[in-house]
Amino acid sequence: MSAPARLTVGKKMLPEREFIAGFHAIGEERYHHKHPFHLLMHEGKLTRGQLQAWALNRYYYQSHIPMKDSVILAHSEDPAFRLAWRKRVIDHDGDGKKPGGIEKWLRLVEATGLRREQALQGDGILPATRFAVEAYVNFVSTHPLLESVASSLTELFSKKLITLRVDRLREHYPWLAGGLDYFDARMTQAPEDAEFALAWVVENAHSREDQEKAYAALRAKCDILWAQLDALYFAYVEPGWPPPGAFRPEA
Repeated sequence: MSAPARLTVGKKMLPEREFIAGFHAIGEERYHHKHPFHLLMHEGKLTRGQLQAWALNRYYYQSHIPMKDSVILAHSEDPAFRLAWRKRVIDHDGDGKKPGGIEKWLRLVEATGLRREQALQGDGILPATRFAVEAYVNFVSTHPLLESVASSLTELFSKKLITLRVDRLREHYPWLAGGLDYFDARMTQAPEDAEFALAWVVENAHSREDQEKAYAALRAKCDILWAQLDALYFAYVEPGWPPPGAFRPEA
């Protein structure tokens, strides 16, 4: 018997309002809005090189989001769910006429002063970034659909962070202005996606064990996001030790 099963045996399901509140409590405690790297960014204390490292490594994450969502699509037998979820893939890949989130993030990479080819090739990505991103794809590949969908619920908290981030980037790093379209789009996309995912998780969690597994999935996703920033902070802020083969900002 798994740990969540042992802990929830005999326990009643949480009421819907309490269940939903639990996700928000996890976000307040664990979401990466409190990470020191983000705090430095919002205070205007990052150098161009540190922002380049962030944009470059974050691109690797962004480029894998539609892969992750395609895995989730493949795990669902419900056409209505697939119809709603495939919007996420289009949002990131584009529709052949309008650029998606991946293209917009490449423009952000270029706004920092790097070449888009460097991001596309993964040249200089931190090893920890690769491990974390691939761990996320592996998570949705090996866990039930309920947990995979619940792991996406970091989007419940992203609009607030994105709004703050865009304001601070425009204020402190005006030279990035031409590369911020990604965030403008996500301020509407993320809340829409989160609303659907949360309603689906609430409807499809049929036991207290299911509810606890959904919480654990969200914690795991928060850990993955936090780990990526830990690696950036260690390599480019303090102590400032990028590993062999990693991107090194110009002096």
